[in-house]
Amino acid sequence: MASPADPAGRNPLTREDQTLLVLARLMEGGQEDSETVTDLDRLTKLLSDDVEHVKAGEPSITSVIDSDCVDTIVCYLDMRQPEIVRGHAAVSTSAYLKAAGDDGNMKLADFFHDHIRRGTYDDYIVAFCVAATIFPIVPELTADLFLSEGFLSSLGPLMRRKWKSRKVETACLEMLNAACMHTHCREAVQKYCTEWLEEVVDQDPEDVVKAMYAADPDVHLQEGSILMRRHSEQVQNLAAVVLAKLRAVQPVKPPSDLSGPRIEQATTSIEDLSKMFTNMLLKDPEHSAKPSIEGLAYATLQPQIKEDLSKNKEFLQSLVKALQGAPPKSPMTYGALSIFHNLTVFQPARSDEEKRIDQLKAYANALGKIEPNPLNDHDHVLERCKRVFEAGITPVLITHGVQGSLASKALVICIIYSLSMVTAFRGQLAQQGAVRFLLAAWAALPETESKSRRTAAQALARILISTNPVLVFGGTRPISQSNAIRPLASIVNPDPDAETRDLLPSFEALMALTNLASTDDETRDNIVRAAWPDVENMLLNSNPRVSTAAVELVCNLVQSPTQAVDLFCETKPPQHAQNRIRILLALADAEDVATRCGAGGALATLTGYEAVVRGILAEKRGVEVILGLCREDREDLRHRGAFCVCNMISQNDAGLAKQVKEKMKAAQAVEILTESVKKSRSAEVVEITIEALKGLIDET
Repeated sequence: MASPADPAGRNPLTREDQTLLVLARLMEGGQEDSETVTDLDRLTKLLSDDVEHVKAGEPSITSVIDSDCVDTIVCYLDMRQPEIVRGHAAVSTSAYLKAAGDDGNMKLADFFHDHIRRGTYDDYIVAFCVAATIFPIVPELTADLFLSEGFLSSLGPLMRRKWKSRKVETACLEMLNAACMHTHCREAVQKYCTEWLEEVVDQDPEDVVKAMYAADPDVHLQEGSILMRRHSEQVQNLAAVVLAKLRAVQPVKPPSDLSGPRIEQATTSIEDLSKMFTNMLLKDPEHSAKPSIEGLAYATLQPQIKEDLSKNKEFLQSLVKALQGAPPKSPMTYGALSIFHNLTVFQPARSDEEKRIDQLKAYANALGKIEPNPLNDHDHVLERCKRVFEAGITPVLITHGVQGSLASKALVICIIYSLSMVTAFRGQLAQQGAVRFLLAAWAALPETESKSRRTAAQALARILISTNPVLVFGGTRPISQSNAIRPLASIVNPDPDAETRDLLPSFEALMALTNLASTDDETRDNIVRAAWPDVENMLLNSNPRVSTAAVELVCNLVQSPTQAVDLFCETKPPQHAQNRIRILLALADAEDVATRCGAGGALATLTGYEAVVRGILAEKRGVEVILGLCREDREDLRHRGAFCVCNMISQNDAGLAKQVKEKMKAAQAVEILTESVKKSRSAEVVEITIEALKGLIDET
């Protein structure tokens, strides 16, 4: 794109000239907000393009941006500027720091130190606002400024001044709030600021008045004078949020390392702060929702607070309402979702080896054996999930999951995943749109978000295990059930990136696919195309539940004649079919009853095919395994065995049928079936067993 001409219509302006013109307008001020935003966007574009121009060997436009220009740009981050201007200024600042590199960092550091050194209220406000905004942009640079000698220790006297500036206090606390994302800064805040933060939170207006009268009994108070001597409610709320982050996130040190009176004298506990935030949300949700939700997002990391809040129905309903009214992709939305996630998240399963390693680490730290908090166990989390669901969270979750950012979508997926642990809720989750959302989320999430995609697929699997596919995928706005196959197939194999091999997703995916495979041949064909190699691998898994789930799926898949023939009759090379028949026979003779039942069901279908019967006869113990089913104590297993015998002796090929009868008789089939008839009480089992006996005895 050609550069614009200068005002006099001469040669096109260079990039440096364009930059200076934009900066001149910004420095002049007096523009409408929309004009300021437009100029900031132009500056952002120039700075973003500058990176590529520099790579091409051109000089950087940042050489014309001096300290005064930097002051102009970052002063638009002042909290007294309109919110829209501040947002665009943050993007421009980020673009400048990226383009200017070390020189930009140095100019920003000079700006911060100069304003702090001047020490006026205006200078403090600007410096604090800039630090709060750029913390996420350049955390290491901002942390260096924040941790510079004497800076944090100077904040206490500033906040304790007799006459308050609410804007200074607000800007200061917003900076501390942002700084708490950085570990070393958080530690420093806890060391230098905890005492006065508690003073701000605990301040009672009546105590302020009493203190004033104690100092001067004859004082005459004018309207507003008390207010100027105490912290505002907004400031108190912000201080509480910072304290909550310190209490919830800052790790507890061993007793031997606790030194210094400040930490030991702390009186405001995380439980106290939690009650404060809860009351704020319940009493004044319109004005106090943002700080209370932000504070509770950290407070609910504590097990006791999770438990207490989950039992407060009024709070849960208020939080659902606040989430419903929160704008998509906003900090308030993310905070509310974080609270619900904290309330419902289950602890990850840990192997015995991991538990032993944890104990060794604990002993090494001289802390003794670490016992997990019982409030985080499965049963307690399950009860919290029930309370959250009953507060009517699902429709609101779905809305924010569809409209929200990638981070919000991930939280929504995790919450639905936890709610789906309650079997009784799965049908309602499907009715309220969870299946449609999970399918869309899995398809929309990029491959890099593998954890969220697997979580979405597993939540989908749980819902589909317990619901009728016809009901889930029917209705007035039907979803194609074939859309569910790929997500489920993606988790049949354990996560290759996980440190611990977790087979639960595999088991649940196989169960869900089994449910889908009970519907129609088209679905069965799609499942085989999408998942057969992984399903086949799971047939011989060392975990009996996984192996059972896999063979039950195969039992449903072979109801499709196409799949029965392709997989067990006409596979090329043919030894693959024989290997699969051998595996089914082995599973029909397994120790686990459910596994034998699933394999017996598959064989009952497959023995209707001549190639499978020949395959069974080719196995040394093939006939013995089939008759073993007829000897079972359970009638459903004897029914499967008798059905297999009937199929095998009823082959159209007379020679094959004769061969089967001879092998059966040699293996005492008549005696075994006679005994089965005597044990059976079901008319259906008796009928099919007698039919098998007649077929064996009939010599025609």
